[in-house]
Amino acid sequence: MNKESGQSTIIAALSLSLVTIGFLAFAIDVGYMFHEKRMAQAAADAAALAAAEEVTYDGSGTIGADAQNAANAAATQNGFNTSAGTNPATVTLTSQGSGNYSNAGSTAAPSTWIQAQVSEPIPTFFLRGLLPGKTTLTVSATAVASGGQSSPTCVCLEGASGQDLNMSNNGKLDAVNCGVTADSSSSNAIGIVGSANVCASSLAAVASSWDNSGNINNGGSIGGNGCTVKVIQGLTSACKPPMPAAPTYNSAQCTNDPLGSYGNGGSSYTVGPGSGNGTTQSGNTICYKALTVGANGDAVTLNSGIYVISGGELHFESGANNKSNLGGNGVMFFLTNGASIVIDNGANVNLVAGGNSQNGGGTATSISSTYNGILVFEDPGNGGADAGDTQAVSVQGGSNTYLNGAIYAPLAALTLGNGSGSNVNSNIVAQSLTMNGGGTLNVTASANLGTANSSVAKLSQ
Repeated sequence: MNKESGQSTIIAALSLSLVTIGFLAFAIDVGYMFHEKRMAQAAADAAALAAAEEVTYDGSGTIGADAQNAANAAATQNGFNTSAGTNPATVTLTSQGSGNYSNAGSTAAPSTWIQAQVSEPIPTFFLRGLLPGKTTLTVSATAVASGGQSSPTCVCLEGASGQDLNMSNNGKLDAVNCGVTADSSSSNAIGIVGSANVCASSLAAVASSWDNSGNINNGGSIGGNGCTVKVIQGLTSACKPPMPAAPTYNSAQCTNDPLGSYGNGGSSYTVGPGSGNGTTQSGNTICYKALTVGANGDAVTLNSGIYVISGGELHFESGANNKSNLGGNGVMFFLTNGASIVIDNGANVNLVAGGNSQNGGGTATSISSTYNGILVFEDPGNGGADAGDTQAVSVQGGSNTYLNGAIYAPLAALTLGNGSGSNVNSNIVAQSLTMNGGGTLNVTASANLGTANSSVAKLSQ
């Protein structure tokens, strides 16, 4: 009898254990499927938004290849790979007229809406005796596009390949009511690392394969702190704004660098139109073969006007009394015939384009209707004998740097490596932009350098 009682106890314990294991298995599988459903919903939401924005951007009102590709890319980035070799996820898009639109509080379908349905076979682990080895998980989301909203581009990076935007070391790019566009078709078109941050209406790349999760890391970020950035991939049109005509000047009247006339340092002198150091042309234009400012402790004052730098280097050094130049309000530098500009690390410059706000208040002297607002203009070329200038533009600067004006260098790479207290206010056109310092680049929609779709598509269900 005791033996039978002991056997009953063992059997009961085993049965209870099996029941417990069964419940545990059920809980694990069900929990896993709920987790996958939440992930699928996020993928469907992202796919619907991406497709709705593409439909708005195309302006056709119909689902095309761009919308499908954008939806697939969004789903893949959210963990549902539509191109996997085994058991790929599928994204099915439907629009107005091919399904029933419904939304609480809305009695009529909007003009543009997209529904994305994400499906993927999901494996079960412990319940294969009750369920198939895989069960298909399907979720859907609907997004309403806003109908053609766009944001002006104020940073246009025209490099067709490679990394157009490279930010690190606490660099900040703040674009107010405008966007940043990279023409690169490469998967690393934009890289933001080392606690750098972009705040803009939109951050857009021609590359549909741009992997922002792989290229935004190590503390780098997009948006945050109340800033919402619309990330756009696979732009169908690159930014390439027209450039103004080159200023007219007489190359025979280009003079040597005035620095050569002022000994070994400690001098104070004035350069630019009307200064007597060089020949003033066409009212407010002067041409130098090279121009050095702030060398050997010199105190150099920059008169207002148009400075043509032909063939040599425009070089701002550390300067005297912690100031690399005096004046500098109402200036524009045109670089041509292989000329370049370098602003040294630690050079505290004050450079303000014509008509722009001066440091401490007031408005800089107007230069001309053509060049007001432009601070640095590197020869864009016009075909034929003028191939344009490709010399890199380097703006390092110091802790008290103040720059206010557009930098147009459409054929060149631009590097900004400013000190933590520097203030750079500039629209930018360049092949690429590298920000490797702790300064802040502030840009506004003062000039439209192209448009990028930033339609605020909204999830409706």
